[in-house]
Amino acid sequence: MGDGEQSRNEEFQSFMVGRWPRLMRTAFLLTGEQHAAEDLVQSTLEQVYVAWRRVGAADDPEAYVRRVMINAHARRHRRRLREFLAPKDDSGLVREVADTGDRIAQADDRGALLTALAQLPARQREAVVLRYWEDLTETQTAEAMGCSVGTVKSNAAKGIAKLRAIPGLAETVTHGGRK
Repeated sequence: MGDGEQSRNEEFQSFMVGRWPRLMRTAFLLTGEQHAAEDLVQSTLEQVYVAWRRVGAADDPEAYVRRVMINAHARRHRRRLREFLAPKDDSGLVREVADTGDRIAQADDRGALLTALAQLPARQREAVVLRYWEDLTETQTAEAMGCSVGTVKSNAAKGIAKLRAIPGLAETVTHGGRK
């Protein structure tokens, strides 16, 4: 293995290790299942590794990887694979460790939130996850989704409106069940 290739492999490995938790959280929110999220992140990183020379040289490699992941998720969704955001038996799943300050982790009824996300159409769910849980700007979200800023605004607004219309959900997320 040449020095250039070894250096590129080390750079990719460093990127992958540093971004894995955030990529897993995004993938989990998109797919709703731990195993599907792992598959999505792994297949995304496989694609990125092949093109790492180009990806690593990009202005924002994380945005590039996020776009690859959104596209991979969209392809799976188009194939009409069923996604379950609230598995019937989740006893064997490893729980993700949330970032400090993560509003989702503060909610007492996370299952209700995941069930509500499952009810959103894929594009609305992508917009809500990227804008509000990943805290991306509208422009960054548009780039990740491959659409215009107006489409992001529309999908995010519709998605949030549907989530707010679910009885009890807004209070659970806003107050986290605490006073």
